[in-house]
Amino acid sequence: MAATSKTRPARTANRGAVKLLAGGNPQIAKGTGDQPVQAYIDAIRDWKRPIARRIDELVTQAIPNVRKAVKYNSPLYGGAGREDWFLSMHCFNSYLKVTFFNGTAFDPMPPGESKQKTVRYLDIRADAALDERQVSAWIRQAGRLPGQKL
Repeated sequence: MAATSKTRPARTANRGAVKLLAGGNPQIAKGTGDQPVQAYIDAIRDWKRPIARRIDELVTQAIPNVRKAVKYNSPLYGGAGREDWFLSMHCFNSYLKVTFFNGTAFDPMPPGESKQKTVRYLDIRADAALDERQVSAWIRQAGRLPGQKL
């Protein structure tokens, strides 16, 4: 007679696999430094991964001693010696959202509006070219301005 008890299948095949949340955003444990940010980027699926990696590289190039962390399942970037954050990324099904916490002070402003008074967004879609020159300019502006404490 077959056993009637319910057993869970072995999870060894998925050990270490990152859970993807709604929209495909990776669920990464909260942490500080480059390692959790790179784990987040490594867990991103499809075309969004190289874009997120390039955004991370542009931030690192533009802001000396940038401070990195993952909170709320999103990578955050802040200036050295500061307790605020100036940029974040988050994955959605059809785009990668880059958040500039003080983006309304930029010239020109990033195109995406927010309900939050000072926040602006850049939504990067699969078929859109990344304007690295403009994104780098926004990153440099963000690094000079106060960010947001989270």
